[in-house]
Amino acid sequence: MIPGRARAHEVLGLTGKDGTIPDVAPGRVVSGSFESAARRTTVGWSIIYPDQRPARLPVALVLHGRGGDHTSAINDLGIDRQLAAAVSAGLPPFALATVDGGADNYWHPRASGDDPQRMLTQEFLPLLAKHGLLTSRYGVLGWSMGGFGALLLAADVKAPRVVAAAAMSPALWRHAKDTAPGSYDGPADFEAHQLFGRAADLAGVAVRVDCGRDDPFAAATEQFRAEVPAEGGMEAGLHTAGYWRRMLPDHLEFLGRKLSM
Repeated sequence: MIPGRARAHEVLGLTGKDGTIPDVAPGRVVSGSFESAARRTTVGWSIIYPDQRPARLPVALVLHGRGGDHTSAINDLGIDRQLAAAVSAGLPPFALATVDGGADNYWHPRASGDDPQRMLTQEFLPLLAKHGLLTSRYGVLGWSMGGFGALLLAADVKAPRVVAAAAMSPALWRHAKDTAPGSYDGPADFEAHQLFGRAADLAGVAVRVDCGRDDPFAAATEQFRAEVPAEGGMEAGLHTAGYWRRMLPDHLEFLGRKLSM
């Protein structure tokens, strides 16, 4: 990316409008916490329903970005109102489930013993099943660090268990030397959890990937999209909550459509 281009485009109004949160009543939100053996800590979680009636619904896991937690999807993106508005407009109903994955561990096993991916598959999904959600097949959604985590989970678990993976501005790098400090335990960890070259592992999973053209991850995302058949595209936008709010309705529509098949 040309240095200063993103700022210039922002000043010129070329990065697109920030998304807005619908002015609708949100559905029911049920929250709690549990002691995670996989993460070696207490994690918080929330289930977001499309209306006020808890029901036996399909579910999509929601993976937050760096520095976030299970509250970020509601507080930063208004995902509870976004889901309510989409289902009210005719989207097949499904639930969303958010959980604390760690502020900066990038949703993969770390040398510290913190394993957020094992927490998702072996602890959180069983908890969701106990709440009546359908977990034999599920979707996953994430942004930034969580966008990477969503694609990694889909590639590791694979179809048919993971039906659909939706990623906004996924944190993708081609080389270990370019990664953010703390995102991996070193070059070997980076290579072990690389997404490039894994198109075969995502076969059968419906994938949607979107990224702003002025996002620092734009070039790597374009390369990933060239490898993996995916809906979505490269739009005007930055690596911001405003961009993710703008794209979220399309990602919820994608997930609802795929989970209803």
